[in-house]
Formats: sequence, structure tokens, C-alpha cells
Amino acid sequence: MSKHNPAKSSTKENARLGQWFATAICGNDILSSALYVSGISIIYAGIYSPLVLLLIGLVLFFYKSVYIEVVEALPTNGGAYNCLLNATSKNIAAIAGTMTFLSYVATAVISGEDGVQYLHAILAIPIIPVTIGILLLFSLLVVSGIKDSAKVALGIFVFHVITLILFVLFGFWYVTHHQLYLQANFLATAPIVTRFGGILPAIFFGFCASLLGVSGFESSANFVEEQQRGVFRKTLRNMLIGSIIFNPLTAFIALSVMPYHALVASSDFLLSNVARITGGVFLEYLVVIDATIVLSGAVLTAFVGVSGLLYRMTADGCFPTVLSYKNKQGSYPIIILFFFLLTSSILLATKGNLLSLAGVYTIAFLSVMTFFAFGNLLMRRTRRDLKRTYSAPFLFVVFAFCATIAGIIGNIDIAPENLQYFLMYFVPTILLVFATIYADIVLRFIIKYTILFPLFRSWIRKRFATLIDGEFVVFVYHPNRLFQILQYIYRNEIGKKIILIYCDNWNLNKKENEKQFTELEKIIPTLREAGVYPDFSISLLHWHMSFGKVAVDDAVKKMHVPHNRILIGSIHHDHPFDYDDLGGVRIIF
Repeated sequence: MSKHNPAKSSTKENARLGQWFATAICGNDILSSALYVSGISIIYAGIYSPLVLLLIGLVLFFYKSVYIEVVEALPTNGGAYNCLLNATSKNIAAIAGTMTFLSYVATAVISGEDGVQYLHAILAIPIIPVTIGILLLFSLLVVSGIKDSAKVALGIFVFHVITLILFVLFGFWYVTHHQLYLQANFLATAPIVTRFGGILPAIFFGFCASLLGVSGFESSANFVEEQQRGVFRKTLRNMLIGSIIFNPLTAFIALSVMPYHALVASSDFLLSNVARITGGVFLEYLVVIDATIVLSGAVLTAFVGVSGLLYRMTADGCFPTVLSYKNKQGSYPIIILFFFLLTSSILLATKGNLLSLAGVYTIAFLSVMTFFAFGNLLMRRTRRDLKRTYSAPFLFVVFAFCATIAGIIGNIDIAPENLQYFLMYFVPTILLVFATIYADIVLRFIIKYTILFPLFRSWIRKRFATLIDGEFVVFVYHPNRLFQILQYIYRNEIGKKIILIYCDNWNLNKKENEKQFTELEKIIPTLREAGVYPDFSISLLHWHMSFGKVAVDDAVKKMHVPHNRILIGSIHHDHPFDYDDLGGVRIIF
């Protein structure tokens, strides 16, 4: 029996990211939105854009509760994918995972090019080659290990926050000493209100378009395993505070110092133009340099987030296993290389014209957040007894869900072509994912129609045999759960070798334990005789120990299976351990 070593656990915990390192990685993504979200909101909502950005801050406040409940109950990489994997089927989880992956693709390419575009305004540099250079630089940085990545991210984050503070201070100094454009911009907003059919519709469409500014809030959930306990909720709090303070203030300052037509004309580089007015050339150059650096920092967020997501999905059989190779630094070089090649090829194929990818960006990350709220609602029904550190108010979850659903609908209404662009990227990716999930069906089809190619057919047969021999270990505590367990594996997995482990239940006496195990022993032969799940190879073990971390670690060691191939029931509040203690097992009943 393996023994728990507190010293080793403490060392591992200390090796994880603290509050500010973790905040910096995801914060560079969401706080970089201050560079462009004001321009977007002003175009659609005019003088009401600060109100729009405050409403978006309110949406983030509600989503903070949604994320804390789910991720602290299931602190495993994968974000919305992991939430739905433990609340429903792998197929639904795979859709959320694909959305998240596309969101990171768009984040890396768009943020990288936008950062170079800012720099191009003051230096004559080739945009596409320099953007690819930034992608390569951060891919190498992530390969070197997340600690080194976090140090760079923290430096970028601190510089960006200082720049935003200076921008706000110079802005308020200018506002108190000069004539303002607020009244003129209020009048200029009238045509917008007329076009949309009223103030509330204008605010609604401004809200939908400006939801682009919450991108990055979902990132922390995709590398939660690399964070120390208790850090995750702090990253959400810090991102929320930054967004609520800086986004409305930058919009207010911009509306105060520039007329509406000038704001619209310079919306892509709004903050640098405003900075030139309020603080001169010094502040303008500082904002341009900061924009280049922090948008590049959002590229780093994408690489870190996609590493955690794709490794989790690969381990669960959603992507080819070759991606799961892990180096000594704890990073996944093949995933990072694949992501670098993909993002670079998209940049070259589009020749830097990223209109299609911008549509993917908006729909994908809003869908990811919506899936998270949906997963939270599902868990309230399917995992009622799951041990939680926090329970989000039901109305918070419903409001968050409705807000991002409205955002998706509004964005499609604003630019219907975005849905077409999104499907262009989404359909091929989800087909690859489902081809991997249902590899047994694909292989059977290939074997059937390659009879004229015996050598190739023989190789495929061997590959097929290796695939279906994959084991799953299930800790089962009650006979009436057995059919539910087998049905889940049948619907969601390829592997057909199932090891059931019954641990003595510490809530039951010895006689009751023996009775339940005997019932399980009787059920399995009955299933074979009835021809139920004939492809399954089912074995049953009786371990005289309580279920918990030690039992899971023993199963990993003795059965030679990864933690994510160990399936369990919900962890209740009367269990003396948390989900995090079990190393990433999957909850299926």
C-alpha cells in the first residue's frame, strides 16, 4: 500500500503558482481589452459606453460565482470541458472543449497581430513576420516551463497596470483643466439611438459588441492545476476589479477629450490617440509600447491555457495521444508546437486579414462562458451531493447564462457573417475530435474496406487491438449503480476492459459490506449470460480499505492507469478528502 508523504505534497504545492503569477497569466488577456473595448462600445453606444462597460463588469461579477463553485469543486485543467465532462457526457464536453480551443487560437493570432499593429504605428516593421516571431518566442517560453512563463507574464502585467494608472491620472488632470466634449458627444449619440430604435436597444447592442472585453476571464480555469489552493478565486477577483475600474474610466476619458467622429475614426488605436492629447508624445509612446507588450502577453495566456486544455482532452481520448508527451519542465512541447504551427499558418493563409477569425473569437469565447453556466446548472441536478467549497446563488447563474446567450445572439445580429466564419473553423475541428472519440468505429470501417491491402489491414488491426484494450478502473460502492456505470462507459469510451473496485465502506459494518460485494459478484455473471455489453471484459476486486486518496493512488500504481481513467461517484461533504486530493479522477455518477 502506498503511503502519503506530507513533505512531498507540501513541496508540490509550493511549486505551483501563487496569486500574482496566476493573475498575471490570465490578467494580461482580459486587461489588454482596455486597449480596444472602449472604442467598440463607443461606436455602438456612444455616450452610454461607460454604463455598458459597467454592465459587463456586473456580468463578470455573476460569472465569478459560477466559476468558483464549479472549479473549486472540480479543480482540474480543462475549464468548461472539465465541468461538462463531470456533469454530463463526453460528447457535450468535447463541444465545449473545441469552443475553448478555437477561442485560444483566435486569442493568440489576433492579440499577436494587434500588438504588432500598435508598434507599426511608430515603427516601420513587417507585421506578419514579426507576429510569427512573437508566437515563436512565447511558444519557446512556455516549453521552458510555466514558472518562467509566469515571471515574464508578471512583468508584463505590472507594466500594463502602471500604464493604465498613468493614463487615467493624466486623463483626469486633462478633464479638470480643459473644455470637454461630453455634451457634444451626447448629441452625437442621438443618431445611434435612432438607428437602433431607442436608448435601451443601443445599450443592448453596445453591450453585446463590448463583451469582447471579458475574453480571458475563462483562462484561469484552464490551468488551475498549476495554481496553489485558494488562488483560483483570487485570480477571478483581481481580473474583475481591474475590468470594472479601467474599462469604464478609459471610455469616460475618451468621451471627454475627443469628439465622437474622431473617436470612431481612431477606434482601433483609441487609447494611444487619447494619450497623445492628455499626456503628450511621452504618454502616447508609453501606451503604444504597453499595447505591444500586453497584447503579446495575451499570446502567452493562449499558449498556457491551450496546453492545459489539450493535455486534458488528449488524456481523455479527444485528440491523438501523440500530443500528450510531457517534458522535464512539466510542459507539453508537441501541443505547443502544434499550436504554434496552426496559429502561424492561419496568419499566413489570411495574409493578416483576420476578419473571419474575429467572428470566431467572439462566438467561441462567449459560448465557452455560456457552457460554464450551463454546466453549473447541470451539476445542480446531476451532482447534487458533490462536495463544494461554495455555492453560487441560483439567480447569479441564471443571469450570467442569459447575459452571454444574449451576447451571442446580439453579435450574430450585428454581423451575421460571423456565424458562417465560426462554422468554417468549428466544423473541421469538431470532426477531428469526434473521429478520435469514435476511433473504434473509424477503424472498423477502415478494416472492412482494406481487404485488398493485407499489410496495411494487419497494422490497423494491431492498432485497433491496442486501442480497445484500454482499461478503466471504477470505484463502485453500491450494486444499483452498476448499470449506470457500464452505460456511461459504453456511450463515452472506446476501452472495454473494466476493473470494478469495491472498497469497504466506512459507514457500513462488516456484514453489510460483504452483502453488497456479494450482490456485485452475482450481477456480473448475470450480465454475461444475458448478453448485456458483450464486448466488455469486467473484473471485480474487493479492497479492505476505505475509498480515498490512498486507494486511488494504489489503483494508479497497481493497474497502470492514469488518474483520468479512474471513474468515481460524487464526493460528499462527509468524505474526509476533497476532489483535488484524488489527482484528477472523473466523476460519472
